[in-house]
Amino acid sequence: MTSRFADGLAVGSDLCAAAETAVRQALAGLSGPADLVCFFICGEDPDDVARAGQRAMEVASSAHVIGCSATGVIGDGQGVELTPSVSAWAAKLDGGRLTTFALETLSAGDKFVVVGLPERRADDQVAILLADPYTFPTDAFVERSSEVLGDLPLIGGLANGLEGRGSVRLFAGGEVYTEGAIGVLLGGGVKVSTVVSQGCRPIGPTMVVTSAEENLLLELAGQPALARLEDIVSDLDEDDRELVASGLQIGVAMDEYAEHHERGDFLIRGVIGIDPEREAVAIGDVVDVGRSVRFQVRDAATADEDLYDLLDAHREELGRVDGALLFACNGRGSAMFGSADHDAVALRDTLGAIGMAGFFAAGEVGPVAGHNHVHGFTASILVFSS
Repeated sequence: MTSRFADGLAVGSDLCAAAETAVRQALAGLSGPADLVCFFICGEDPDDVARAGQRAMEVASSAHVIGCSATGVIGDGQGVELTPSVSAWAAKLDGGRLTTFALETLSAGDKFVVVGLPERRADDQVAILLADPYTFPTDAFVERSSEVLGDLPLIGGLANGLEGRGSVRLFAGGEVYTEGAIGVLLGGGVKVSTVVSQGCRPIGPTMVVTSAEENLLLELAGQPALARLEDIVSDLDEDDRELVASGLQIGVAMDEYAEHHERGDFLIRGVIGIDPEREAVAIGDVVDVGRSVRFQVRDAATADEDLYDLLDAHREELGRVDGALLFACNGRGSAMFGSADHDAVALRDTLGAIGMAGFFAAGEVGPVAGHNHVHGFTASILVFSS
C-alpha cells in the first residue's frame, strides 16, 4: 500500500548501507515522487555519520532533503537509542512549496546576527528547524523568531552526536554542516498543525509573581517564594513529594486572562535551585512581575496521559491524519518510560498507522499558545492532514 507519507528504519554498524536502506524504504512507500525527505542518523564516528548523510542525500536527490545526527532515531513505529541506526521519512506534498535553508551566526560587535533565513511569504505554514546546540543560539533565535517570522510556527529539535560537542552533523541541500542550523520552510497548500506535549501536572495554586530579579522568583502572591513552595510541598502526599525531590518544574501561564489555569496552559521551565537567605526560587527562565505561575511535577504516568490526551484531541479536531514528524527529548524514551518506543507507539495508537519518523533530541522546538519556544522533556510533533 502506498501513500503520501512513509518512513523507513535500518539498524547496523554500516551506516552508509543503513542510510540507503532507510531512505529507499521511505521512498518506496510513497504513491509518487517525494517532495521532502528527512533523515536522522545515530552513529559513533562523526565522519561515518557524515558519509551516511551524504549517501542519504544522494539516494533522495530528486527531493528537498534535510537531516541531522542524533543519539537515537525513531521510525517504523519504534525508537532506537544509542545504537548505530538511521530513520527516514518521505512526503509527497501535493501543492506544497518547500525552501531548504542553512543558518549561521555572525559576530557584529558585541552582538550576534543569524543569517540565511529565507524571507517569509504570506502562505508559509511552518518551518522545520534542526540545530547544533553547541554552536547555534537556538534559545535566543527561537524566542525572538516572531520579530522576523511573525506567527509562523517553528517545530524541530536540537541535534546531537554520541561524542557530544563537535560530533553534530547537519544535512541540507546536498551539503554537510558541522555547525549552525538547517531546516525547511513549508508553504502553499500544505495542511499542517503542531502538538507539543510537555508532560507535566500542576501542584498547588496559580500565583502571581509579585517580586522577581532576573531568574529569581522573590515573591509569589505577596509572600516569599520559598515559603510558598514549602507550604505547597507540605500539603502533598509522599509520592508527589518524591516527584518534587527528583525534579520540580514551574509553569508560566500563557494566557493571563483565563479564569483557570490547568495542565497544558503553561510553558514549562525547570526549578534549578533555591536561595535560602533571600527565600527565593531560581528557575530556568526570566519571568516578569505580574505573570502567573504554578509549580509542576513530571513523571512517566503524567507524561503518558498528557501525550495521549493531546493526540486524541488533535485527531478528533483534524479527522484524517496522514503523516507526522516526531521530535522527542532524549530524556524521554527508556529513561522516562522504560521503553524507547513509547512516543512512537502513542502516535500509532492515536493517529493510526501513518508515515512517521523523527529522532531523540537534546531539546525540542515547538509553539505553545502561539509563541515558539525551546523545551525539555517534551514531544514536539508536526502533523500532516488531508
